[in-house]
Amino acid sequence: MTSVDVLIVGGGPAGSSCAWVLTRAGVDSLVLDAENFPRPKPCAGWITPHVLRLLEIDPASYPFGFLTFPRIHCEYHGRRAVRRFTLRTAQHSIRRVEFDHWLLGRSGARVQKHAVRDIRKDGDGYVIDDRFRCRRLVGAGGTHCPVRRVLFAPAAPRPAALQVATLEEEFSYPARDPDCRLWFGERGLPGYSWFVPKGNGWLNIGLGAFSLRLRAGGPSLRAHWDQFTRGLAERGLVRHHAFSPRGYTYYVRSPVQDVARDGCYLVGDSAGLATRDLGEGIGPAVESGLLAARSILTGAPYVLDGMTKYSYLPPGILSNVAERWVDREGGFFRDHVFGRAPA
Repeated sequence: MTSVDVLIVGGGPAGSSCAWVLTRAGVDSLVLDAENFPRPKPCAGWITPHVLRLLEIDPASYPFGFLTFPRIHCEYHGRRAVRRFTLRTAQHSIRRVEFDHWLLGRSGARVQKHAVRDIRKDGDGYVIDDRFRCRRLVGAGGTHCPVRRVLFAPAAPRPAALQVATLEEEFSYPARDPDCRLWFGERGLPGYSWFVPKGNGWLNIGLGAFSLRLRAGGPSLRAHWDQFTRGLAERGLVRHHAFSPRGYTYYVRSPVQDVARDGCYLVGDSAGLATRDLGEGIGPAVESGLLAARSILTGAPYVLDGMTKYSYLPPGILSNVAERWVDREGGFFRDHVFGRAPA
């Protein structure tokens, strides 16, 4: 049996960020992932300046495709009118197949391919599949993380109202428009769709919607996808491409968190931490991974209160005011920006 101080289940940005801090501190850690890296990963690949600072990444030294947007074109389709506006900003995009592999390698941690199935508490640690033993366990395996499923889900089911279903596709399209574009509530979609250019001629398009909205009636997510891609052709943004999207689900952040117990931590999508306004998950994944590592190193509580909740509001007073007075219980964007609450 392999014994380590810290075992991390999942090698994405949350797990690799945690491993990066632990390895630099000399902690013996092992990352388990069900897939070999590099591996395809459907994701818009949105990277904020805050993430670059946290991970100490200099864009000039990043060895793969990296794009910066000075502006984002947005459309908000309200009940009575369409509002168009441009956000002046400095956001970035990467390809997850490259970024995740690079982050995991940079962490310096040992990595082993293994699909975790069974987890049990054993004394002051955990035993995984009767093959691995650890004192501390980090669940970084995404929405369907086995650590969450086995150790947390029975006592803390996720709020169904915060689940988002997505369809997206990433493909080489050298003729792409260079600007990032977002559409909110277009054609009644209870969510938003995106057009995110990436380096070296790649493009990611997709849409996400709250699952309960979709089940409450109206077009299916696939029907919205078909409308969306027809719209891209009409706008001249994507033409003559045979689309083949992939789907997945995740959860936006709930005000109530159950993410740590008995030396076990949930980070990233396993904890349901995507931002409430744009469903952005890489930043919260990185932040939570770093916080879990620091909790392991210092013994400080693993607390997420100061972490990013909104993509366009930095942690602090503005974010706290928005949460307390505007976005109570995480429902403002869900109910008013992305459509009516189901009856």
